Amino acid sequence: MRAHDGELGAAVARAQEGDEAAFAVAYRLVQPALLGFLRGLVGDDAEDVASDAWLEIARDLGRFKGDGTGFRGWTATIARHRALDHLRRQKVRPRSSALEQDVLDLPGPHSTYDQAVESISTEQALELVSGLPRDQAEAVLLRVIVGLDAPAAARVLGKRPGAVRTAAYRGLKRLAKQLGVQGVTDDGPRTLGESK
Repeated sequence: MRAHDGELGAAVARAQEGDEAAFAVAYRLVQPALLGFLRGLVGDDAEDVASDAWLEIARDLGRFKGDGTGFRGWTATIARHRALDHLRRQKVRPRSSALEQDVLDLPGPHSTYDQAVESISTEQALELVSGLPRDQAEAVLLRVIVGLDAPAAARVLGKRPGAVRTAAYRGLKRLAKQLGVQGVTDDGPRTLGESK
């Protein structure tokens, strides 16, 4: 669970009652990670796709039921659908572009995430992620950038949690191999606070 999920859940509840300032809080808490996820999928078009996603989020907010964690998953699902629509229209593969450094919220020392990404810039990391098979790239982006746990990421992707864990682990393992990282463990990807 992300540190601000309680605040996010409260903001969403107030926004559903018509509080525009609360919607702005929810946007501020979700947008950086959502934009990072979209940049991993559609590159330089991420802001346009995010705008389309937020229009749909605002329109359908009254139908959302859940907490802060659920809201992050729900928004990621909507953003992913808009990204896939965009890619179908463009008929191009996902590509990467620059991403603000503060978007990445990686777990503590000695994790597969840190070992695979600590020595390269965010832009380089997204370029490497974009070279992964699509299922692995999406799993890594949802787990690392958006910060979803395996069950929430699985709901976004329409897969089983075990399949998402496996795809994220394989993607991170492949990234670590490309970077020549030694000693990558078989712990698999985890977000902060998530245990084996």
